[in-house]
Amino acid sequence: MSSERYSRQADIVPRQRILDCKATVIGVGAIGRQVAIQLTAIGVPHIQLVDFDLVDISNLTTQGYMYKDLKHPKVDVTAEFCRQINYDLQVEVVLDKFKRSTPVGNTVFCCVDSITARKHIWDAVKDKVNFFVDGRMSAEALRIVTACDDISRSYYTTTLFAAEEAHAGPCTAKSTIYCANIAAGFMLAQFTKYLRLMPVDPDIQVNLLASEINVGQV
Repeated sequence: MSSERYSRQADIVPRQRILDCKATVIGVGAIGRQVAIQLTAIGVPHIQLVDFDLVDISNLTTQGYMYKDLKHPKVDVTAEFCRQINYDLQVEVVLDKFKRSTPVGNTVFCCVDSITARKHIWDAVKDKVNFFVDGRMSAEALRIVTACDDISRSYYTTTLFAAEEAHAGPCTAKSTIYCANIAAGFMLAQFTKYLRLMPVDPDIQVNLLASEINVGQV
């Protein structure tokens, strides 16, 4: 049974390479929850979930949580959902804000909602991880920035603009679950390229409303 579980992705997701991965997902909101679910489905054996927040009513539509999850920690709810996909999964939950002292795995999926938090996380983990990918979203626009070698790591730093330069849209136009799913998919696509030792795109920007995609070059 276990050998058949991943049979249809065997040529896309190298089994031995993925078994060496411990993935840390920082922020399990709109994008991060979908990332955790997809990581579980493709066979990452060990996932760490970091978030301090509880599920509230607005999370049911934009983040895919359920009514029964209300007022429960997002990390606990997401961990339990992932275990339903793979009972062999090792899940570690950190019900807290990310701190510099927080231990992380060798791959990090940054799914936070502020540039200040991204800077803090990057400064803490940049010398500790092999693969780092940052998912950003505003309404129907998304951006995926990946750092996994010297050139892309240097490029990532240039994307950490000052907080006051960030676009501040209305709170009713912040996120949609379909954009979050697509963003998570792009993050996982970059991860599986990395696992296959293929070139990774350092910067992908997609505008769903305009049907535009831009793949940035370092």
